[in-house]
Amino acid sequence: MTDKTSLAGSRRIGYLLLTLVFLVIADGLISQFLTRYGLGSEGNPFLQGLLGRGTFLLVKLAGALLAALVLWDMHKTRPRIALAATLSFVILYTGIVFWNLAVFFFVPR
Repeated sequence: MTDKTSLAGSRRIGYLLLTLVFLVIADGLISQFLTRYGLGSEGNPFLQGLLGRGTFLLVKLAGALLAALVLWDMHKTRPRIALAATLSFVILYTGIVFWNLAVFFFVPR
């Protein structure tokens, strides 16, 4: 791989990882709002007990950053796998965020 393509690949994975972290944070904020007002519930049983405490978003952020660091490190040795995994997670979390946002439009008032 040349330096130019390596830089482009690093930039691409970097943008995707940043997007992933923001999507996880958005998911956390929306989940916290929906559960606070009784419009929804947290789907992750490990995080359900943290809702309503100040640690919920901190745990979500720490998990997102840890995942991003692992994927970034994996990108050094297995760039194609890391890129595919990161893209898959971005697509998954985009779906989760849109699913959560759909509550605002489809919940009877």
